[in-house]
Amino acid sequence: MASPNTEAGFPMNAIQTDVLTELEQAVIRRIGVPRYNLWFAGKTRLAVRDGAVVIGVPNRHFEEWLARTFGDAVEAAAAEVLGGEPAVRFSIDPALFQQARREQAEAAEVPVLKHPAADAQAADVPEDAVPEPPPAASGPGTKKAEPSPARGRRWRRLADFVVGACNRVAHAAALAAVDEPGDGSNPLVLHGPVGTGKTHLLEGIYLGLRKARPGWRVLFLSSEEFMNRFLAAVRAGKMGQLRRQLRAADALLIDDLHFLASKKATLEELLHTFDALQNEGRQMVFTCDCHPRLDEDYPPEMADRLLGGGVWGLQPPDAESRLEILRRKATLLSLRINDEVLRFLAGHLRGNVRELEGALNSLRHFSRITNRVIDVALAREALAELLRHAIRVLQPEDVDAAVCRALRLEAGLMQGSGRAWAVSHPRMLAMFLCRKHTAASHADIGKHFGGRNHSTVVAAEKKVRQWLADNDDLALGERKVGVRELVERIERELQR
Repeated sequence: MASPNTEAGFPMNAIQTDVLTELEQAVIRRIGVPRYNLWFAGKTRLAVRDGAVVIGVPNRHFEEWLARTFGDAVEAAAAEVLGGEPAVRFSIDPALFQQARREQAEAAEVPVLKHPAADAQAADVPEDAVPEPPPAASGPGTKKAEPSPARGRRWRRLADFVVGACNRVAHAAALAAVDEPGDGSNPLVLHGPVGTGKTHLLEGIYLGLRKARPGWRVLFLSSEEFMNRFLAAVRAGKMGQLRRQLRAADALLIDDLHFLASKKATLEELLHTFDALQNEGRQMVFTCDCHPRLDEDYPPEMADRLLGGGVWGLQPPDAESRLEILRRKATLLSLRINDEVLRFLAGHLRGNVRELEGALNSLRHFSRITNRVIDVALAREALAELLRHAIRVLQPEDVDAAVCRALRLEAGLMQGSGRAWAVSHPRMLAMFLCRKHTAASHADIGKHFGGRNHSTVVAAEKKVRQWLADNDDLALGERKVGVRELVERIERELQR
């Protein structure tokens, strides 16, 4: 917490200071030093006003998280120190709010410069694995160039993640992985389309673990990096060294796991590492592009291991989340843009976070070169092509094609007369999604799917809604897959 010797800039007497110090120690005894350092130290401000304990926090989301997670512990600590049952309140502190804003701006605007070996150390890569930069060209007429510093990775924090209905559960699981690594979802699998925040959450977990447990060896790798390490170790005959490095990790975080799904030898080595870490209760977190059940490239033993922990999805941002993302990004870019423009963008752009950020960058550039203030008219002009693609009207043919791609069906199969489940169930899903994503009538949808009548489409829509409400599974060949997961997979295809 902030220093107990001052409150909102005013000096406090020795008695007040002692009380606050006792409160802090009482909280620490209940939640432990690592959790206190991660969630309270430097991020909150403690005060006692009119017999009530007030915890100042930087923002509303942090307030809700602390109250839900640590409210009971703080209440017990307050009762121990103050006696009775003192009230405990969490409220936004203006100074902490401004401090958080400054940190966000600095993180976005100031690049971190490091020697490659420093990046290697941060990612637990041996220094000798980092290649030296190539020598500068030399000869007549050439000027010796000074080596340019390497730009370090900008690690994103969980505190900067915009939480909404599209990602709330996945974000809570990421916080839990930092708060109690190895005790909750292990492995934790975060899946979703590109640009929905999977890597942001993974980076936030990495930073959170490094801060909460400085002595831990936290290993963050992309799947490509994992494969490259494996191949290099095989060629050099150093598999024993690689295994020792991987299995010495206190936490293993791998991004884009689906990249390894069809790499049999590499995935087999990862399976051995997985088992070794899990047997010792080490935290593992993976990101991938879809639910493990829906990726047929995973061997059964890998899919089973992934499903043994917590699997949570992230969806493209909804309108409310898009608006909050735009507000946050505009602040980080120091972009003067009013709420009318932000609401216009949130209502018309339906893509992922990267698309929203790209739109703001385009507005900033267009505003500079035209020397015009950013308003809705300028936004329409600058983003004309992007907006034109964003409002593409879907037709039943688009849904039909997406279902066939997602479920690997032969094109035209759902127009036939087949009534087997392998055909009728996908057809019913397609009819439901046509009603959800197109303006086609029941009659038009029935006509597209083999001339079926209005009542058939109504019955299909009603049936799929019931499946979703009951969280049912459907048989796909020899496997059973949740209807929600199937709908998610098809909708992801529609976005391509």
